Amino acid sequence: MTSESRTGSAAAPSSAHAAEAALARAMREDWGRILAHLIRASGRADLAEDALAQAFSEATAQWRRALPERPSAWLATVARRRLLDAIRADRTRLRKAHLVAAPATMPGPGPAETALLSEASPPGSERDERVALLFLATHPALDVDVRAALALRFVLGVETWRIARLFLVPTTTMAARLTRAKRRIVRAGIPLAAPARAMWRERVDDVARSILLAFTAGYAPGDESTVRADVAGDAVRLALVAHEALPEEPALQALAALVTIQHSRRDARTGPEGEPIVLADQDRTRWHRDEIALGLRLLEGLPSESGAAAWPGTAASRRDESAYAEELGLQAVIAAVHARARRAGDTDWRAIAVAYARLESLTGSPVVRLNRAVALAEVHGPMAGLAVLRAAGDALPGHHRVELVRAELLRRDGRVDDARVAYRLAIEACPPGAERRHLEGRLHQLGEEPGAFRGGPRAGCSGGEG
Repeated sequence: MTSESRTGSAAAPSSAHAAEAALARAMREDWGRILAHLIRASGRADLAEDALAQAFSEATAQWRRALPERPSAWLATVARRRLLDAIRADRTRLRKAHLVAAPATMPGPGPAETALLSEASPPGSERDERVALLFLATHPALDVDVRAALALRFVLGVETWRIARLFLVPTTTMAARLTRAKRRIVRAGIPLAAPARAMWRERVDDVARSILLAFTAGYAPGDESTVRADVAGDAVRLALVAHEALPEEPALQALAALVTIQHSRRDARTGPEGEPIVLADQDRTRWHRDEIALGLRLLEGLPSESGAAAWPGTAASRRDESAYAEELGLQAVIAAVHARARRAGDTDWRAIAVAYARLESLTGSPVVRLNRAVALAEVHGPMAGLAVLRAAGDALPGHHRVELVRAELLRRDGRVDDARVAYRLAIEACPPGAERRHLEGRLHQLGEEPGAFRGGPRAGCSGGEG
């Protein structure tokens, strides 16, 4: 009896639709668990992920002819076989290389590991496997800019081309980054395991930062596409998985609340031409209320010390929380205040201004100060916002968003000529694309004819939703 037949691969009539549904479910539920087992058994993160991807590829063709009785076991068996093939081929290659060069050292399975690879059922609970994968992918020994990408690939199995699209790089570039990261894991002997509890806070913060980096990349303006909401959704899914795997960590709970609420606005954030629509002008009937409800439930379960003190229903503190957990909690509170307002005029700007003030004291970020200027203008009038904006402008010279906020506040204050000047400076600082066209439209509303102003972009312009 073969190992494949033991896993219950008996064929059942299938259809393309049924096969695709089974594959999608296996990708969602089994990818991370099987990959963690393969890496733990072999120590070869570089080969294990390729072997599992090959198993899924083979399943795409074979499951259309006949669905296995146990798809997860079928994938695990095929992936183990492909991994063993790859390890043996790698050993052969290294032996040949040894004849002409210095011996290479690449760990591989010995007899015990090979026996483990043949096991039908991966050891350990699913929760432990996902936790270990999260910490492996976001290990401090890896470059910061690749941790989020590797977490998306390892934990969720997101295709490389989608990750590349999220981070605005060619697929070949992202593939090379992921390959280097996987080889670094192998050569450095980074374990597939959660760190000791004493290191928990720092490492959980690293996990949260990596996931937030992936999410914000989806909403950062590109050349022509303002948002990539579909791929940013992968980061939201990763945040929810991370929280589910480590439910006792406030940083991950606050992160899940934050990105879930922000992502709920995706359908209203851009117009037909991809132009950004500011929060006040968005059609709130297009916000996903079920996702907002989920985000609010996550926020209400946070301990008060994690930045959610201003939010009703927060839980009593479970222990001292990290500053980053509080930072994420405050951002989630701000997102929640916006989400609960049925109309822009119903927004509780005073609560938002308080949250931004605490956030600024925590981070010292000029971008936070920029947003606080907007909130204060809503509470106390445009002049209050302009006073705070000056300091943000000093810290962000040449940033188009500073000039955009200045233009909007001057406009509200009735100083139209000064507002035109600020819009022109914002346009000059912003690269061509949807956001620049939006700025030109705002200037046109003040009577400036299209094409009358020909500003050129300056380097270093970036930003997100207003």
